[in-house]
Amino acid sequence: MKIDEKDKKIIEILKTHADYSTRQIAKKTLLPITTIHNRISKLKKEGIIKKFTIELDHKKLDQSLLVYLLISANLKQLKEKKRTQYDIVKDLKKFAFVEKADIVTSGTDIIATIRVKDVEEYDKVLLKKIQLIEGIEKTQSMIVIHEN
Repeated sequence: MKIDEKDKKIIEILKTHADYSTRQIAKKTLLPITTIHNRISKLKKEGIIKKFTIELDHKKLDQSLLVYLLISANLKQLKEKKRTQYDIVKDLKKFAFVEKADIVTSGTDIIATIRVKDVEEYDKVLLKKIQLIEGIEKTQSMIVIHEN
């Protein structure tokens, strides 16, 4: 599917206002409602739009601490256990406090985004859950002090 300027306008609006109705998007783009509906359906069908999501106020949810966790895998242990970095990511994503986990290049193998209430809770999840995942060799925590 080739994306044109109309599709790009629709996508830009949805990136910041996923809750807009087709009518609201039509007003913003000056396109007919049926065109908006058809184009969004097509973008979803083609997998260009994978999902609609929300932005949360984490303080109100008692998840004010954001941590980027750099994870180094023990590749030898993973190989012996017939596991991979993908398995570590799957294990991480089972935890509700893990927002995201990505395999990356560099000296770090995986970067996980963690949201918890405070440092005490982070201490517990790091030591009693994350570091016990088979194949994790070491971790480095980067606590976010200002989030945009």
